[in-house]
Amino acid sequence: MRIIALFGPTGVGKTAVAIELARRLRAAGEDPVAVSADALQVYAGLETLTGVASPAEQAQLEHRLVSFLPLDASFSVGEYSQLAHAQIDELLADGRRPIVVGGTGLYLRAALSELDLRPAPPEGVRERLGAELERVGPQALHARLAERAPWAAEGIEPNDRRRVVRALELLELGELEPPDGPSQLWSEDLRHPTLLAGLTMERERLYAAIDRRVDAMLAAGVRQEVLRAAGAGVSETASKALGFEDLLAGDVESMKRRTRNYARRQLTWMRKLANVRTIDVTGRDPAAVAGEILDSDAA
Repeated sequence: MRIIALFGPTGVGKTAVAIELARRLRAAGEDPVAVSADALQVYAGLETLTGVASPAEQAQLEHRLVSFLPLDASFSVGEYSQLAHAQIDELLADGRRPIVVGGTGLYLRAALSELDLRPAPPEGVRERLGAELERVGPQALHARLAERAPWAAEGIEPNDRRRVVRALELLELGELEPPDGPSQLWSEDLRHPTLLAGLTMERERLYAAIDRRVDAMLAAGVRQEVLRAAGAGVSETASKALGFEDLLAGDVESMKRRTRNYARRQLTWMRKLANVRTIDVTGRDPAAVAGEILDSDAA
């Protein structure tokens, strides 16, 4: 039995395809379960903002590794990796089909493979770099990274605040070395046989879908959700949820713009994934897409 993994940009319709896959698998006598590969869907209290499957959707397909952490908890990809491996191994041992669903590329890789994950920074380093980031801006820190570790800076956009700071942390730890051979992130080595489907959509239609998604989130009360979360106290990790700061400021257009930019980065990740089967979902319903994925699984 192969794992089915769905990856794609926000707004492309991964949840709908996963639910249709589950319906067809159950009709064939299987018992599928979705395992989320998303860095922020782990938080209870940000379900609308992070796009967690709704209660009605979860009634059609069980979703694991969503909404299980309090908002003030920190969380790392290393912690996620251990949880995801345990969930996937348990499902396979029970004869149940895991459907790994995600838009966070690193978390998808962490769920499917064994990564040598880097250590956390010493106390105070992240805070110091964060204060410097606010003072001089991400481009200045990216320029410093490019001077000291050009091989690392090449793969990071100058405005990607989180990744610039993390790279500088690793540089200070002595853990940021030039790559020796292919990166683990893009290798073909996986823990279990996996069919990896990358969902894409024509760019302008994807952007329109993202704008509609944000509008629907607003109608569903996402700004009130964010204000409640901020009032209750959130960890630095939780506050990185896409759109959190924009909604606190009431800047919906900024949220839409950031989401479109994030979708471009997700598509860049997809192009680098080994053995990914790319499926253009433009104008297609989830049933047709699920059928194509299962035809690939049977081949």
